[in-house]
Amino acid sequence: MLWDIDSTLIMAEACRAHIAAVYAAMRTEYGVPDPAAAGLRFSGMTDLGIARDILSALSYPPDLFPGRSADFCREAARQHAALCPDDLTGFVFPGIPQLLTGLSARQDVRLGLLTGNIQEIALLKLARAGLAPFFDPGVGAFGCDAADRLALAPIARARAGDGAGPHPSERTLIIGDTPRDVACAHADGIRCVAVTTGRYDAGQLAAADLIAVDTAQLAAILNLEIGSLLPARPLP
Repeated sequence: MLWDIDSTLIMAEACRAHIAAVYAAMRTEYGVPDPAAAGLRFSGMTDLGIARDILSALSYPPDLFPGRSADFCREAARQHAALCPDDLTGFVFPGIPQLLTGLSARQDVRLGLLTGNIQEIALLKLARAGLAPFFDPGVGAFGCDAADRLALAPIARARAGDGAGPHPSERTLIIGDTPRDVACAHADGIRCVAVTTGRYDAGQLAAADLIAVDTAQLAAILNLEIGSLLPARPLP
């Protein structure tokens, strides 16, 4: 089960330090004086994709992006560590800790992340929100793995594999709050549960397999979905 972070687990207001860190890294690594001038909406994008699209929108040379991408990720993570509030627990959506507690106690569920956040940024947010213990740090995909979010699901499944191959798409579920989360899931043959806890309403998320309006509804959906994701048991 792969989870988005921003506006799915924690409120968007907790991301101000993240945005500031990305902008600071754009200034330091790419020499962009005013990254906000690109006028981009970042919902559902990877941090690498944000860097690429800011450069493109502001007419920087296209070959500038790949040459500094690793340095950009390191600098954004460094900036975020300095800017992120020590306590993000007040930004966690109501009911999420209880839901994750129940899911992580199950033997038939493995929780990972699929997020546009750079890995160090994602893990620091979760740690300061009190949610890090629920997630397997070896499972997931992050905004430093690819610029295109559609590439993240296969990466996450490969990391969750058993050595003989990636974890099967039909036994994977993605939970997110944007149309990009839905598209990422469907591009890899994965079912997606969309939540309307971000900027998108149910109509804008209609392509998702299932939609939850709050944590209680999400919990009910996931309890049903877990059964459908389990491998078929052989007949006695």
